[in-house]
Amino acid sequence: MLTAIIDYESGNLHSAEKAFQRMAAETGAGKVVVTTDPETVAHADRIVLPGDGAFPACAAALRQSGCFQAMVEAVETRAVPFLGICVGMQLLARKGYEYQETDGLGWIDGEVRRIVPSEPAFKVPHMGWNDLVLDVAHPVLSGVSTGDHAYFVHSYQMDMTDPAQRVAHVDYAGDVTAIVARDTVIGLQFHPEKSAATGLRMIANFLGWKP
Repeated sequence: MLTAIIDYESGNLHSAEKAFQRMAAETGAGKVVVTTDPETVAHADRIVLPGDGAFPACAAALRQSGCFQAMVEAVETRAVPFLGICVGMQLLARKGYEYQETDGLGWIDGEVRRIVPSEPAFKVPHMGWNDLVLDVAHPVLSGVSTGDHAYFVHSYQMDMTDPAQRVAHVDYAGDVTAIVARDTVIGLQFHPEKSAATGLRMIANFLGWKP
């Protein structure tokens, strides 16, 4: 089994790589590699797309990377399990509106817009620990409960067109989407590699997920 973490120069992947390798070793889930190689992505059994930065820059970098077509084909044709993290989750949307209107992958029925808390005391970016509220059961959330903490750093969030695809949210003076999923695709707005035991459990669950 091979899990490919796509490196398209959008974020420091070291902590994510270490967390995925640790949980793969603990669960016997095979090999985890960070890669820029389309052949590796094309033959991977699971794909992880991280992302830090602005939606338009990440979208452009991903489309210009050699891995883009291999990733799309793996997910759309072979139904390979796929995990998007932070901006990697936002890129699953139909469109993003950070700085400018930008097309996403369209795998999740939503649009990425700026967080607008209902109370001025709540600052943007939404940064730090927050309690997950689970909306829909999902295998990647096995053993995770409402009230478990995850670590967030973001100013934009996914507004859902199809609420059935929102798996979890957090309260930040208003609902903020935390997890989305559809078919073999799941996206986490927070950083699982920085979310202590809760994040590591989700990583382990993803590595064992057989949708």
